[in-house]
Amino acid sequence: MAGYHPAMPQRYRGIAFVCIATAGLLLIAVGSSVDRRGGLTQVAAPAAAVAAPEVGAPAPDFALQTPDGETIRLSDLRGQAVLINFWATWCGPCRSEMPAIQGIYDQQRERGFTVIAVNMREDPDRVHAFIQDLGLSFPVALDLEGAVARSYRVVNIPASFFIDRHGVVRARYLGPMSRAVMEASLDGLLP
Repeated sequence: MAGYHPAMPQRYRGIAFVCIATAGLLLIAVGSSVDRRGGLTQVAAPAAAVAAPEVGAPAPDFALQTPDGETIRLSDLRGQAVLINFWATWCGPCRSEMPAIQGIYDQQRERGFTVIAVNMREDPDRVHAFIQDLGLSFPVALDLEGAVARSYRVVNIPASFFIDRHGVVRARYLGPMSRAVMEASLDGLLP
């Protein structure tokens, strides 16, 4: 066979290994940016190995500013059922669940339910425009440094935590929630 050299198969094996390894790394990179429950975007890789606050454990307290400069502190909401929803304006699944969150908030706030929509690392003006565009009236907080997301071990968004009146995590969800899921999660939290 013309042009055959005994070293060629070894060289091809090395090239094949490099190609397969590169393809594998690309698949890992792409796969880590998409959660299998709805096309969620990864926001922090190191926290992936650590579980989020367990259901039945106290919710980590935090204090964050709203786009208007007011402070929201989770511990100030004791006595109310709270939905903490981590999101971003660029996240399609986050945007799609906002009307359902608004509907539940409107329907249940008189019974002692509130929402803290924790925006992750975005400009306050952009967040304010998003709030106005969707007509949201529930509290929105700015996690400009991502510290609260880290304390809740949020890797993908949207991520939601239902907190009871005593400050205990009673449910957590990754991915956009339907209104039925929200209602079922609130069922045991409201009088």
